[in-house]
Order: sequence, then C-alpha cells, then structure tokens
Amino acid sequence: MLNSVERQIIHYIKDLNEPEILNLYNKLAKGKRLRAKLILKIAGNSLRVIKTASIVEMIHGASLLHDDVIDDSDMRRNRPSINSIYGNKTAIMFGDILYSKGFYELNDIDKRVSKVISNAVVQLSLGELADVSLSEEFNTDRDRYLKMIYQKTASLIEASAESASILAGKDSIPYKIYGRNLGLAFQMIDDILDITVDSQTLGKPAMHDFFEGKTTLPYIYLYKELDTDDKNRLKSLHSKRLNTKDEAWIKLKMKEYKIIEYSYNEAKKLIDEAISLMENAGEFALSAIAKEMIERDF
Repeated sequence: MLNSVERQIIHYIKDLNEPEILNLYNKLAKGKRLRAKLILKIAGNSLRVIKTASIVEMIHGASLLHDDVIDDSDMRRNRPSINSIYGNKTAIMFGDILYSKGFYELNDIDKRVSKVISNAVVQLSLGELADVSLSEEFNTDRDRYLKMIYQKTASLIEASAESASILAGKDSIPYKIYGRNLGLAFQMIDDILDITVDSQTLGKPAMHDFFEGKTTLPYIYLYKELDTDDKNRLKSLHSKRLNTKDEAWIKLKMKEYKIIEYSYNEAKKLIDEAISLMENAGEFALSAIAKEMIERDF
C-alpha cells in the first residue's frame, strides 16, 4: 500500500498546478517511508488513512529539506540533496510548500489527528533549533541529547502511531509509547552507524556527525570514560574534519570502553519495550518493524 501513499503525494503536488514543484519532488531522495508504513499497519488502507500517511511523509520530507540546509549537506541517501542542486533558497521554499500543503490537507482528516501531528511539527522544529544550539559546543549532557532527538526525530514517529490508532479507534497509549521508543531508538542507531559504517553505505561521509558539531550518545559516553588528557583530545577534535589517524583513535577508544555496545543496548531496551507492547496488543507486524529497526546495518 506504500504505492498508494506515493500516488497520493503526487496527487497533492499536482494539485498545486506548479510543474516546478513536481520536478523538485522527483529529485527528492525518498526514504523507507517508515512513518507511512506504521500508519498503514495500525489503521489499514482506507482513503483517509492513506491521506494521513501521505501528509506525514510530506511533512517529514519538508523537515529533511530544511535539515540539509542547516547542516550544509550535499548528499541525502546517496543522492545529491536539493540544496546542493538548486541552492538553499529553493530547498527552504520547497520545504515550506510541502509543510503548507500538508497542513492544508490535514484539515480534512480529523481534528484530533490534526492536533497530534501539528504538535509533533512544533516539537520537530524545537528539536532542530536545539540541535543547532547543541552543535555549538561539545555537549556532555545525555538528557539534553535525548530531549533533542525526541523532538527532532521521535516526535513525528510517535505522532504517526498515535494518529493511526485514533483513526482505527484503538487505545492510543501503547501505540504512542511504541512510536516514541521506535523514534528514539531509530536516531540512536543512526548515530551509531555514523561511526561504524562506511561512507558509501551511509550515503554521506562517515563520522560526519562529529564534524558537524553533533555530540551524539557514543561520544557522550566515551567522554565520561576517558582520562583528562584524552577528554581534552576528544574535545579538540569536535567540529573538525577528522584525518585517518584521529578517526582510528576515536574508534579504538570506543572499542576499548565498549561504547558502541553500550549505546546499542540502550536503544535495544527501548525496542524491547516497544515489541512487548505490540505483541501484547496482537500487533505482530509492528513488533516485526521494531525488530528490523534494531537489526539494521545501513
């Protein structure tokens, strides 16, 4: 049914009667449609559900367009980013158009769903701002990191699951927790993969987060384990392009202190809770999605 979601997005964009926007959309790197997949699995494939899934994916796409501008990213999933092809102004305005069209169409879905998704976009924007702020210095505060990734990533996944449960007439609480945990774990795993996986597989430069100033969970945990000299060395590398020697040193220290395993286990605890909630609700397709999340290697 993801094809139906894609067709609905195209319909919304064609409804704008602006061929340039359709051309931009066709060049936009498409992800795995996780949010749409969750909505369809929870609520079925009625037209209202498909529209909701399409709107959420448009909103997600808009957030990525803005994110790429903020991060000066040239690539998105092994494809040139819109800002690298057409410039920041076009990328920002295209994102605004997707946001605006999504909110316009959201009015016809359900008032409760509209509130849930709109609130998630507020959180998403606050998270983006927090990410920029945190990138200005080496952050050692785990709670600030977790709040930021909840807002920036988990909030929209949480809203997707909650909205779908509302449309399906199901108890929203377990689905909301499931979506939140899934979103947090998703970002934690992404942050781990930025360190452990090569550039070609990632579709962007490896260890690029640290160069961008992002002190993700593995770096926070590593910093706590290091002695004073190594702490200072790690901080001195923050927001700098790492050479081969520095990359190797960071990876060696992470291996020495089992930082990747520790970070992975934190994500796994969230996924285990999500799996338990969905299996108790008889939602085995959703528990399978959670299992795939923790087992992915790209």
